[in-house]
Amino acid sequence: MTALPDRYCPDDGTRVPSRSLAWRCPACLGPLDLDFMPTPAPLASLAGRADSLWRYAESLPLHDPSVSLGEGRTPLVPLREGITAKLDFLMPTLSFKDRGAVLLAELARRLEPRRVIADSSGNAGTSVAAYCARARLSCTIYVPRGTSGKKLEQIAAHGARVEVVPGDREAAAQAARQAADEPGTFYASHVFNPYFLHGTKTYVHELWEDMGGRLPDVLAVPVGNGTLLLGASLAVEELFTAGLIGRRPALYAVQAAAVAPLADAWRDGLEELPEAPTPATPTLAEGIAIPRPPRARQILRAVRSSGGTFLTVTEGQIRAAQRDLASQGLFVESTGVACWAAVRDHDAFRGDGARTAAVPLCGAGLKTGLAPEAGD
Repeated sequence: MTALPDRYCPDDGTRVPSRSLAWRCPACLGPLDLDFMPTPAPLASLAGRADSLWRYAESLPLHDPSVSLGEGRTPLVPLREGITAKLDFLMPTLSFKDRGAVLLAELARRLEPRRVIADSSGNAGTSVAAYCARARLSCTIYVPRGTSGKKLEQIAAHGARVEVVPGDREAAAQAARQAADEPGTFYASHVFNPYFLHGTKTYVHELWEDMGGRLPDVLAVPVGNGTLLLGASLAVEELFTAGLIGRRPALYAVQAAAVAPLADAWRDGLEELPEAPTPATPTLAEGIAIPRPPRARQILRAVRSSGGTFLTVTEGQIRAAQRDLASQGLFVESTGVACWAAVRDHDAFRGDGARTAAVPLCGAGLKTGLAPEAGD
């Protein structure tokens, strides 16, 4: 078996051994990164490989998985000229979170903890529960009160224990982090554990392959905790460093206007979030309603270095975008339509000199249903 890479703190350089169950930097308590910079395989060598994200073996920190459910390789569909959607809601658990969860479950299987825990507003918890079931690992998922009943049913169906925490998404995270310090516990955090980011980066590797070895001008990505955006940033850097793309696309980070701490910090020219917390406001985009993402500094840095920007969408734009996609045959949950809501009427993607873009449709509409019209 290939040795696992160590983890390290991007802020102070503290290193954590590869087989440790520590889930954050012991010095500053921040998220960890992975000491792993691979060289992706060239396009011509991918023919005939496994029809899943594991076809990008050279780019992944784990090999020879036993818990795969065939995740990845989701189709591309044009929404209009220049804008392509990647249908990541067609994953095994109906969410893009499968890309990262499969790596977490595979890592946990190899580390053999007493139990696995995670916190989630629904989709990440479902993915972790499903892959832990596949790996025969005991699993507990902490969710905030108000989580979609359909998502709770899906988590429980995989045999995971569901802990409903009074309060919001941040309260659920705090409850899980307290439990994560108990001996023998593997915290399958899609925020703190860098293996998750190395799973989500396969979204961009697939775009690159299916677009014939190129990427669009813009990667529009929904951002709450930023796991898809940071994964995309990793993949872009890998492909560019290997000489497999000639330019880096701009990252457009999309937040709900109701909960937009990163967009607010970006507007104010900040490199990290201010001390005062962003008020928690209800939003249809519950999956990205994160008032204080732990990787905020990394997210802001990644968008800035790419030449990208932040966009916000209103509740009305989310409703309209969900119905628009449904009219085109794509039923996507309200969080998952945020990027289409942001780019479909944006001047940068219309008229002469319009930029090309890819948007992820991240979760199936069956998870939450159709967002009600205002006043319903």
